[in-house]
Amino acid sequence: MPQLLNQPYPCEEPARRRWAKAFWIGVFVGLFLLVFQPFDLNRWQTPYKNAKILGFGLISFAVTAGLSQLLPVLFPNRFTNERWTVGREILWVTTHITLIAVVNYLYLNWLIGKPFHGIGLLGMMVVTFLIGVFPVGGSVVVNYIIKLKKYSQAAREIPIHEHPAQNRIDEPEPCVITITAENEKDSLTFVANDLLYIESSDNYSTVVYLKNNEPVKTLLRSSLSRLENQLDPDSSTKSIVRNPIVRNSIARCHRSYIVNLEKVEKVTGNAQGYKLHLHNGQFQLPVARKYNDTLVAQLKALS
Repeated sequence: MPQLLNQPYPCEEPARRRWAKAFWIGVFVGLFLLVFQPFDLNRWQTPYKNAKILGFGLISFAVTAGLSQLLPVLFPNRFTNERWTVGREILWVTTHITLIAVVNYLYLNWLIGKPFHGIGLLGMMVVTFLIGVFPVGGSVVVNYIIKLKKYSQAAREIPIHEHPAQNRIDEPEPCVITITAENEKDSLTFVANDLLYIESSDNYSTVVYLKNNEPVKTLLRSSLSRLENQLDPDSSTKSIVRNPIVRNSIARCHRSYIVNLEKVEKVTGNAQGYKLHLHNGQFQLPVARKYNDTLVAQLKALS
């Protein structure tokens, strides 16, 4: 069990998906209370009772949406795939449930105009936890297994080219890349086929390339998008990558990474998605879901 809790789990989700989750949690809570009416709600006599009970669902939606939208913005370094696990996901959702219980208890007290004695705050938290923890834990584990199977199997079916680009007989001479920083003074020049990947670091980007077959890292003050534009022949920026082989192999795989697909030696998959392995597995780059199809197609074209 501890090993399962430490397995990687997807964390970085689009905002619309987080809104959708909050909505369905609110619907579940509202309908559950309306149908089963626990906590002595079945004996509660009040005008517009059904509307007031559905208010618990609305509060649950607001609490869930607030946590899922606000905290990742306030603490971005904690809510990343690199740090997220099955155990963290269960704890995160359990935190939602606990806070929902607290706020709904306060809402109930406000509705009746006095402290609710049918069940105390601690009792409501315990009951809510018991109601929610098993479906939450179960759904997280099931989702983990489904995603792990999906990406692991799909990764095994992705063909990887057997020979590096620098050995291609149809490339008469090396293509040289020059990228410049925002100040237009600092620049970096290297053979395109030696590029491994470029990683975003806030207002900087780390360029990782091979020099004498050893990885070298150079930091440039430039956004990743700006460097991507310099490598994109279809951008408004003048292209510096004129070699079609190199041009087709350099691609965005994540919001924080640009990768040279010619250097990908293996593709694996876990519950978070695909992982690209470079330079004898020394570097592992994540693939965001939005790039899955295009990246797989490019890898197949290069094989």
